[in-house]
Amino acid sequence: MAQTRGLGKRYIKAFFKGFFVAVPVTVTFLDRVACVARVEGASMQPSLNPGGRQASDVVLLNHWSIRNYDVRRGDIVSLV
Repeated sequence: MAQTRGLGKRYIKAFFKGFFVAVPVTVTFLDRVACVARVEGASMQPSLNPGGRQASDVVLLNHWSIRNYDVRRGDIVSLV
């Protein structure tokens, strides 16, 4: 019984240790490198949501290129 408690405490401690490392790394990645977004509506047709279907498209927003001003003609730029 005492071994089970010690084992449970170790797992909880390891979980929180990993949690407090993973959350800041994930938030920094999503803020500085890339994130996923949904595109809905007719504003981006015919490139995205072709045919006027009701389902939304999912895109990867690349924050890294915009930070380096590596935007070219034909790129889609998203503003929040």
